[in-house]
Amino acid sequence: MREAITDLLVDLPSTSNTTDLLLRTHDADPGRTLYALRSGTHWQDVSAAEFLQQVRRLAKGLVASGVQPGDAVAVMSRTRYEWTLADVAIWFAGAVTVPVYETSSAHQVAWILEDAQPAVVFAEDESRARVIEDAAARAGRSGTTSVVRLSSEAVDGVATLATLGEAGVAVSDEALEAARSSRGLDDAASIVYTSGTTGRPKGCVITHGNFALFAVNTLEFLPEFLKQENARTLMFLPLAHVLARAVQVVCFAGGITLAHSGSAAQLLEDLTTFKPTFLLAVPRIFEKIHATAGQRAAESGKGRLFAAAERTAVAYSRAVDARGRGGRGPSPVLRASHAMFDRIVYPRLRGVFGGEVTYTVSGASPLSEHLTHFFRGAGILVQEGYGLTESTAPCTVNTVALTRVGSVGIPMPGTSVRIDDDGEVQVKGTGVFAGYHRNEAATAEVFTEDGYFRTGDLGALDEDGFLTITGRKKDLLVTAGGKNVAPGPLEEKLRENALVSQAVLVGEGRPFIAALISLDREALEPWAAAHGRPGLTAEQAARDADVLAEVQSAVDAANATVSQAEQIRKFTVLAVEFSVESGHLTPTLKLKRAAVVADHARALEELYARR
Repeated sequence: MREAITDLLVDLPSTSNTTDLLLRTHDADPGRTLYALRSGTHWQDVSAAEFLQQVRRLAKGLVASGVQPGDAVAVMSRTRYEWTLADVAIWFAGAVTVPVYETSSAHQVAWILEDAQPAVVFAEDESRARVIEDAAARAGRSGTTSVVRLSSEAVDGVATLATLGEAGVAVSDEALEAARSSRGLDDAASIVYTSGTTGRPKGCVITHGNFALFAVNTLEFLPEFLKQENARTLMFLPLAHVLARAVQVVCFAGGITLAHSGSAAQLLEDLTTFKPTFLLAVPRIFEKIHATAGQRAAESGKGRLFAAAERTAVAYSRAVDARGRGGRGPSPVLRASHAMFDRIVYPRLRGVFGGEVTYTVSGASPLSEHLTHFFRGAGILVQEGYGLTESTAPCTVNTVALTRVGSVGIPMPGTSVRIDDDGEVQVKGTGVFAGYHRNEAATAEVFTEDGYFRTGDLGALDEDGFLTITGRKKDLLVTAGGKNVAPGPLEEKLRENALVSQAVLVGEGRPFIAALISLDREALEPWAAAHGRPGLTAEQAARDADVLAEVQSAVDAANATVSQAEQIRKFTVLAVEFSVESGHLTPTLKLKRAAVVADHARALEELYARR
């Protein structure tokens, strides 16, 4: 059994809970810009003093409405400023935040209401309020769950942030401080429900200590971009995901300016106008940017130039890696080629991110080595990390000084990572959750006798302590011939093709590995036009010979990376696109493999029946 440990860098003296970190930042510089609100094409600064004033007003409203320390309060909304405002106000009231994905159905929300029993639920708008009311009826909580709209203005007959704030005027500062300071580091700050890729979601109890220790240590562990002058980031991942909220805590602990973008259609414009210095993203964002850039270059007749720039970026990044391990590094010719493309191609790519991003953190699922090298060679360092809801945020990450492309980095401060005899990654440390809410049996099942959390992921640690994830124990496909195949790496490689939106490998108990592939509809239209096929629909494309040939080339490229027994022998292109709305992706864009296989069982049978 191999183990890697990183000692704790920073302790939390005189810190009672997460909100103390915000108060320290405020006391050090009340005028410091903590948040930026989009107003048309401009951004309006919100100082630490202004934010704290709004938080206290809303928190007093919660206290006035009867919320007691330890009570649960839920939030159902897209990523936006008011989400964060509600979250911190809940903590100031001594309560526990329960995030709900804005795409959740009434059936899904009903389970959360039943399990967490929130006294109040913040709903972004009327449509979410209706979902919550429907869910409350299903859960038998119609009379015990009040709904508050995330609106800063009064709405006739509807509870809003404005009316809640007005209700709290009679609550004294002393009463609010008593509620806020009643929570300690071991107390629950949030109950975060797992994304439910398999089975009913479980509520992970995340403590104030989990959030606070992660925040102060991350600031010291990744100072190059978290402590740079005028550091700022744009949050567009769902705030219902624990990682996004953990990074927010890092921001207000470090005085980092944070803005929000809750619309995919608005994201590119927001990046351009806000100009973040670092970003938190998921692999699909990088895959889409890479595929779109290549496609636009081809459409403009610059496809060969882009391909050459891509090869140079990857080669340059690999040479930098080699130098770090005692190699010679980039040759003079490679440096010259890289410098040329850094003048004529790479700035446009960096411009997609706003032009000032140099560091990004990628999580939620694996990013291919090729794309990691490509973006790093183009001037955007991708720090890949690894974590689960149960670990609060990343438990391992590549740092600026210690990076190994293909790995998910070294353990975070105060974290121990080990590999069990069956290859499972096990974690212990400051970020590991307290257990599953009201589910002692499930909690006992995932912890070892010596306190390590069983992640369910398979991985390996190298001699320097870098962790590599090789797959999920439950995702491993065992063919009829007894070959174990981890689907993740092949699926990542397939998604590098512009036309491939998602790929799902199948083959459990079957004679060979096959794939179900969905097309990227955004990429299909320009691809079809470029190939003299304007107006080609997704249904037509699923049977089109040219499209199938393009997908076959992606399959061939993926097959070249594995042994013959692991290769994809057949594939089917589906006329549907896997999405959160279809129930095939989680809100953080992870595949719900079981749902895909179940919903496309007929196509799967036809695939294996073909000769």
